[in-house]
Amino acid sequence: MKRREFIALLGSTAAAWPLAARAQQADRMRRIGVLMNLASDDAEGQARLAAFHQGLQQLSWTVGRNVQIDYRWGAGDADRIRKFAAELVALAPDVILSTGSPSVAALQQATRTVPIVFVTVVDPVSSGFVDSLARPGGNITGFALYEYSISGKWLALLKEIAPGMTRVAVIRDPALTAGGGQLGVIQAVAPSVGVEVSPVNVRDGGEIERAITAFARSPNGGLIVTGSTLAAVHRNLIVTLAARHKLPAIYSLRYFVAIGGLISYGPGLVDQYRDAAGYVDRILKGEKPADLPVQAPTKYELVINLQTARALGLEVPPTLLARADEVIE
Repeated sequence: MKRREFIALLGSTAAAWPLAARAQQADRMRRIGVLMNLASDDAEGQARLAAFHQGLQQLSWTVGRNVQIDYRWGAGDADRIRKFAAELVALAPDVILSTGSPSVAALQQATRTVPIVFVTVVDPVSSGFVDSLARPGGNITGFALYEYSISGKWLALLKEIAPGMTRVAVIRDPALTAGGGQLGVIQAVAPSVGVEVSPVNVRDGGEIERAITAFARSPNGGLIVTGSTLAAVHRNLIVTLAARHKLPAIYSLRYFVAIGGLISYGPGLVDQYRDAAGYVDRILKGEKPADLPVQAPTKYELVINLQTARALGLEVPPTLLARADEVIE
């Protein structure tokens, strides 16, 4: 080979090296950890993950081709959640998707460097997960569930659908910072609608059953079930107890009403999981959680179960039905 040809070949090969390196980096297998707060056989959890997977696929991430996903299911058990958080961090993933405040707290204890994207967290600032919504500042960002002001709306809606209610039990997890914030708003609104508020702290299914049964011994009661992993895991129990004791109840999310709850008002969670895939994609492409602002829901849905209303002897006002996003017959 002539010297001039050799130099030309060498130059073209060298120029191709950066392109090849970039292609190899883009195609390399990335790793995502997922820590769910529900059980692995929970249909709601599976629906949320399906939305997350769909979001990833739309962004050209395919499981087995350029991304691997490791799943852990906490099932609302604090010990399991801590154990699985440590396991996922030990796998050295590129990013972790986390559901619920207990899961995020466990991951925060396990790592301050692995990027974390959360969903279904009520107050990430007061919980200490981020410095602020606009500037998270650390390795954690994500999608807030709702603001505390929504809690006052719950009480107003429950009074509207059950005007005879004079007492309300607020079911909350005392381990969550957000539980106190939600209760505070409800207590502030209560005098304007003539309702006495009883905070009920519960930590497991047994406490939920005892508390609701005791509250139901007096008449004209209702329930507000604040958002928490505990409520999500024990939602069938809560809805069953509300029906058994003829207690009108309002919930933070639609899936309570889909299984027989009376009414719910809150954001659509499936959309948040799809949006979370977008943040995971951006982190996999080099952006930092500290630079990705925490996002709040832009749409809330009011869902009413007419069959449950009839079973409770309630006539839903036409004005409330007209405002509903979905009515379950």
